[in-house]
Amino acid sequence: MRTPSPTKRLAVIAARPCHPRAGLPLCHPRDGSPPCHSREGGNPGTPAPIHDPGLYGNAGTKSYLWSALACAVVLTITTTASAKVDLVTLPARDTVQLTIYNSADLTLARESRALTVKQGANALQFSWANTLIDPTSLEMFPKAHAAEIDIAELVFPPRVQNLGLWNIASEIGGKVPVEITYLTSGLSWRAFYMGTLSEDEKTMRLQAYVRVTNNSGEDYENAQVRLIVGKVHIIDQIADLARRQYPYGSPVQLGQEGLGFGGGRPMKEEMEKRAFGGMRVGLVAGEPMDAKQVIKEGLSEYFLYTIEGTETIPNGWSKRLQSLDVDDVPVVNLYKFEEQRYGPNVLRFLSFTNDEDHELGETPIPGGALKVYRGLADDGHLSYVGQSSFKYIPVGDEVELNLGAVRDVVVEPTLMNVKTENYRYDSHGDVAGWDDVETHQVDVKNTRDVPVKVEVKRNFDSQYWDLARAGSISAFEKVDLDTVKFTIELPPRSNETFVYTVTHYRGTRTEDWTPRSR
Repeated sequence: MRTPSPTKRLAVIAARPCHPRAGLPLCHPRDGSPPCHSREGGNPGTPAPIHDPGLYGNAGTKSYLWSALACAVVLTITTTASAKVDLVTLPARDTVQLTIYNSADLTLARESRALTVKQGANALQFSWANTLIDPTSLEMFPKAHAAEIDIAELVFPPRVQNLGLWNIASEIGGKVPVEITYLTSGLSWRAFYMGTLSEDEKTMRLQAYVRVTNNSGEDYENAQVRLIVGKVHIIDQIADLARRQYPYGSPVQLGQEGLGFGGGRPMKEEMEKRAFGGMRVGLVAGEPMDAKQVIKEGLSEYFLYTIEGTETIPNGWSKRLQSLDVDDVPVVNLYKFEEQRYGPNVLRFLSFTNDEDHELGETPIPGGALKVYRGLADDGHLSYVGQSSFKYIPVGDEVELNLGAVRDVVVEPTLMNVKTENYRYDSHGDVAGWDDVETHQVDVKNTRDVPVKVEVKRNFDSQYWDLARAGSISAFEKVDLDTVKFTIELPPRSNETFVYTVTHYRGTRTEDWTPRSR
């Protein structure tokens, strides 16, 4: 690497910072005048005045992070007798990639730009004012001419907020493609789902969406968006790192301990390792458009969804993107009654498995909320059934969704008779044991126009019991020590009644307990 002669000095010309509070003079490469010419007709090289309402409009309401980059400062090597000032404009982003985590307020941004450099020493000034970028996570490296470009250091001038300076030494002049990466906060995503049951309710169309929200303070145009499913543990919140008075200050008190990644470069390197070495999953934009191809692959303990193509997400906006659309997913509808757990209501449950037999199983399903509808005839009308939330569903796992209480399936238990018998006495003639015998009748009614399957659970107050059945429902399943389950399948608009008698063994009668139902 060629070293500048010690007889030369560096002339620093400050370009327009990202925010006027940075306290540096402003230049306006977008107003059509020569760079850094005074609007009052001053000589070339005279900085324009700071106040420029036409440029800023509603000052403070829009991020000017990369406009500071666009008005870059170039350090040119000059002799002690004279100094020539050249201002190089950094073009807009060529590409930008956002990797957004759903378990933490964390996004890894990766940008490509073409930087114009001069042979010798260069300096690039930037600001992160009005954004949630962690400045200590910023990194830049050349994508070409790496042996001739040395991005030496990133410095933060003292007593200047939201401002940094990259020192670059170049053996060549001209355009050089560079990549800039950083961690930011304020970008988030969540998944939600819509399920449409067929008329017979045996299958369901499952549509999955993600909503990406941008509150980072920066507009991202034509960005490739990646969404990561999986939990990441961080010590410092990126938003706290971004809001520090100075970049080198600590957002946490000394002595705090924890496992995970701290803020800044080490955490970003770990995020890059996990995010950029993964897979691609194409998603479909929410607006009417052609479907995008989906490519899927695993990523260690995480799963990464990459939206095919690019999306523009302005600051303060949300965008809905479709991630899945599968017809004819086999489902099981089940109605449950358990008075001790659910009260007098019958609850409806919907279950399916994330596997190939259910037209799924290619990827895990991110946790979210599912709204379920039922299709009516062929006219496209829908009736609302219910909704439920669920957690992350790995491949091969079954999920059961509680859609809430219903009124069209009714279970009515009635205590018909109670008696005591089989008394046992102690040596003093006192009652020491006996049997409580209860007879219950359960009426189950289906008022729907489709068949239903109902599970009725009955809970007892001890483990010492015996049960006898009567009526058409003779079989039951022992769930645990004090719970039994009856399963009834009812045709449309029908009802069923069954009776059972339970004997509870009390006191010393437990010693004689030999249940037929064990």
